[in-house]
Parts: sequence; C-alpha cells; structure tokens
Amino acid sequence: MTKHNFFAGPAVLDRSVMDQAASAVGTFDDMGLSILEISHRSKQFVAVMEEAEALVRELLNLSDDYAVLFLTGGASSQFFMVPMNILASGDTAGYVDTGTWSTKAIKEAKLYGNIEVLASSKEDGFNHIPKPDVPDHLRYLHITSNNTIYGTQYKGFPNTSVPIVADMSSDIFNRPIDDISKFGVIYAGAQKNLGPAGTTLVIVRKDLLGKVDRQIPTMLNYETHIAKNSSFNTPPVFPIYVCMLSLRWLKANGGLKVMQAKNDAKAKVLYDEIDRNSLFAGVAATEDRSNMNVTFTINNADLEGKFLDFVTEHDIMGLKGHRSVGGFRASIYNALKTESVHHLVSLMKEFESMHA
Repeated sequence: MTKHNFFAGPAVLDRSVMDQAASAVGTFDDMGLSILEISHRSKQFVAVMEEAEALVRELLNLSDDYAVLFLTGGASSQFFMVPMNILASGDTAGYVDTGTWSTKAIKEAKLYGNIEVLASSKEDGFNHIPKPDVPDHLRYLHITSNNTIYGTQYKGFPNTSVPIVADMSSDIFNRPIDDISKFGVIYAGAQKNLGPAGTTLVIVRKDLLGKVDRQIPTMLNYETHIAKNSSFNTPPVFPIYVCMLSLRWLKANGGLKVMQAKNDAKAKVLYDEIDRNSLFAGVAATEDRSNMNVTFTINNADLEGKFLDFVTEHDIMGLKGHRSVGGFRASIYNALKTESVHHLVSLMKEFESMHA
C-alpha cells in the first residue's frame, strides 16, 4: 500500500535513493562490509565525500572561491557558527525576521556582534516576506529562504552588494540560483530536501574567513573543516552517503531547472485547489507562497480533526500543521511525486462534497 509522505522533515526521499541506501547497509561497494561500519578514512568513503562535494558544485555552479562542507549539529548550529566565524565584535549584520528559525538565528547572532533586524513579518503572523532596504555597512545579510512553519518563500533574492547568508534548509536544490556570487554562506540541514537527518551542508565563501578578532574553538572553526575536507572528526558517514545518492538522483533527473518546473507544477495543483475549495484557505500571502511547504486552514474548526482523520485513512501522512500554528501543512519536496499531490487534491474535493 502506497503512503503519501507530506512530513516537513525528516521527509520524503526518492524510492531509488532509499533502495540503494538499504543495499549499502548490507554491503557497500563490494567491500563485504556495511556502509555503517566502514572507516571514514577508507578510500571508498573518501570517494563518496568527493563525489558529494562535486555534485553540489556542479548543481549550484560553484567556483573554487567556495568551500563545501558536510558538518553536524543541524542548521541550528549555523545560527552561531556563522557570526562566530564571520562577524567581528565591532561589525554589524542585518537579519530579516520571517519566522521561528530566523528569530532563533537572530538570538544567537547577538552574542557575537551588532545585529540590525531590518524587517520582520511577525506582526502579520509571518505570513509574508518583507523586503527591506539593505545598508552597505553590513558585514552580511541573513535570510531564511523558505519558512517551513508559515509556508513563505523568497521568489527572488535581494539585490545587494552585501554578502547574503541564507538558511536554505527546506528549499535547497529546489531551483537554480541565478547568481551564486551574491552569497557568502548557504547552509541547510539535509533532512528536508536533500537526505536523512544527521548532516548539514555548509557552503562558505573562503575570503570571508580568518578576519574576526576572537578565538574560535577548533571544532567550530570553518577553516578547520575546510583543511580536513569535512573529516576533522568522524563525519556522519551514512547521512552523507544518502545525500550523495540524492544528489546523483537530482542530476540524473535533469538538474535544478527541471526540478523547479516539477515543483512549480505540483504547487500550482495544490494551491489552485485550496483557492477553489469552499472549505479551505491559504495562509501565506499569494506572492510569497512556498513551493515546498503549503500551509492552509479549514473554515470550520470542528472539521480540522475530521479532515486529518479522513486523509490518514486514505494513506496521507504528515499533513498536520506545525504545533505552534495548527492547520495543515503539505510539504511537497523534490522527491514527492506528482501523484501524491493529485491524491491529496482528490481527497480535498471529496471532503468538500461531504461537508460543504
């Protein structure tokens, strides 16, 4: 029986990726050993790490000006590692507050330098992406490119000479980035749109490093991990391997332009039904609606639980909204098939016929 996985993370992976990962748990690369038990220093895993980095570079068109790292600690660890490594104590960084994760990033950054919150959509329930003026004196501008809880997403990135630091945890690799040179740092927890939980992709422009006036603990210094090719300590071998498989899958399926077209089409099908259906309403401002996390509500609170029960009975998983906001959230990441979206839409139509 097919389950339709709309969880926000850990989230859906393509079946071919999971099948290859499962096979490697049995035996990896004809070694007679599981991927779970090989040395991270082995030539076999070094090849995995090198291929994963090469695929990131190819898909995002990264130059050698950038380092590609696979770290641990989740995206939340980057809330403090970015300012620790880049923001000197007298420097100022600008942040755009678009939800829970940017709010947490702001809190951590204040430990290391001056922080200007340039704009916030908090008073509007984080239902849109504010577009502030960005002063030139900033060391960097921090944004959260996609907001999983509230269902908002940057449709275009700010035009500024200030290096952009972007938390792309929930929309990394969902579309091409037209001008990667705008970015100083991109970071993303793997578990939403890249792989399983356990590793964090960090892309950092190397010329931004080595300029702060503080001592940085060895383990938290980006330069440490660059020098050791993400293997200063034992890296999360299996999650990195699955990320590599996922990156292979992305490339084999046409790359980011093709993926963007598929994601746009999936999102349109679902948003069109939300807008048409008399029972449901979208949460995010139309111009900022996320193509990764579709948030919506039902106009009768008494029907919320009934709808969740109804879709669960029909093999829909993970549709409940974040506990902080309620409602519904359909996460339609790269690996979610179009058929799953159409199945959800058909159930929404059926539920309307029962309760409208």
